[in-house]
Amino acid sequence: MPNKVVITGLGCVSGLGMNVPDFWDGMCEGRSGISPLAGIDEGVKIRLGATVNGYQPESHFSTSDLPLLDRFSQFAILAAREAIHDAGLEASGDNLAEAAAIIGTGCGGKQTDEETYSRLYKEAHSRAHPMTIPKGMPSAAASMVSMHLGIKGPVFSVASACASAAHAVCQGRMMVLSGLVDIAVVGGADTPFTYGLLKAWEALRVISNDTCRPFSRDRTGMVLGEGAGMVVIESQKHAVRRGARIYAELSGCGLSSDAGHITRPDVGGISCAINRAIKDAGLLPESVGYINAHGTGTMANDIAETQALRRVFGAHADKLAVTSTKSMHGHALGASSALELVATVRAIHGRTVPPTANFTEPGEGCDLDYVPNMAREQEISAALSNSFAFGGLNAVLALQAWHG
Repeated sequence: MPNKVVITGLGCVSGLGMNVPDFWDGMCEGRSGISPLAGIDEGVKIRLGATVNGYQPESHFSTSDLPLLDRFSQFAILAAREAIHDAGLEASGDNLAEAAAIIGTGCGGKQTDEETYSRLYKEAHSRAHPMTIPKGMPSAAASMVSMHLGIKGPVFSVASACASAAHAVCQGRMMVLSGLVDIAVVGGADTPFTYGLLKAWEALRVISNDTCRPFSRDRTGMVLGEGAGMVVIESQKHAVRRGARIYAELSGCGLSSDAGHITRPDVGGISCAINRAIKDAGLLPESVGYINAHGTGTMANDIAETQALRRVFGAHADKLAVTSTKSMHGHALGASSALELVATVRAIHGRTVPPTANFTEPGEGCDLDYVPNMAREQEISAALSNSFAFGGLNAVLALQAWHG
């Protein structure tokens, strides 16, 4: 049997809902999870975000667990629980005892940090909470997923800004291909809606207070989101042996670094990662039908990504369906590439391309088929999910339809 890596379980928490069905239904409807922010300090100019509205931690975790769980860890656990259940596995079961858990994050436990600094500097307390470090550390989500699901194999965190989850997925795939593990729970989580982070993003001047409309002429920037996305990946042999339902094959990864500007996207670096993913998957460029774009809605990204796709695909670029689901779930930073992977898997499995929501008319330099505003039924044999991060860190995932 060929040594392939397949996807058998999906889980997510996002501004579109607390589970994958709500997430996918929202995208197929072209519904945006972006809404006015509630309870934000008057000193913050950012007024919109894709938040998980109505979330009640007490409904999901015990009172003894909550003091140890930053919001980003809570979302990571919930998404991992769903993915494990969706894969037909059991928490603390024998199959998970040797599994890996690799969780990406761009921010880590920022809510814990913010609460601590507020207590020390604003309220003039002299002591921090004794669990501040283990609750807020970037690896907290990975550790908590391990503890709550009984995962005892390799467990660690990956931090590469907005490509964190995609890098975690690639790392998990390499572990499965090497034979180190048969199963890995991979993805990302981030919750950036704190005063300090919002002020920091405000200073970058890339945030829209209108909405996120990637690739449109009147786009005004990105909109932050929060949440978590998790997928269960397995070796084909292991998945078939246990009779698992297989969504798609995770057939390739392409990684590159621009080694250039800290924030400005580079067409060469992006093109390199896309080409490497296609080559790693053993695909012909013309076999790719769908691209889940990084698509932030910023002036620089949307043009650079479009140029890179034209450079890689040539004339075939005009036949690609290219969409940005950030128009609906926002830019959830280290979790975005995991949410977008879930969307791409569902697109392949459900033969439906989610739209680019809020689209008006193409922007200058944005001349591809962005599937505006309405989902499209389409057979997809191969797809890519693009993720590009500050620091010039690019990660592209290649997926193929499963016909096993």
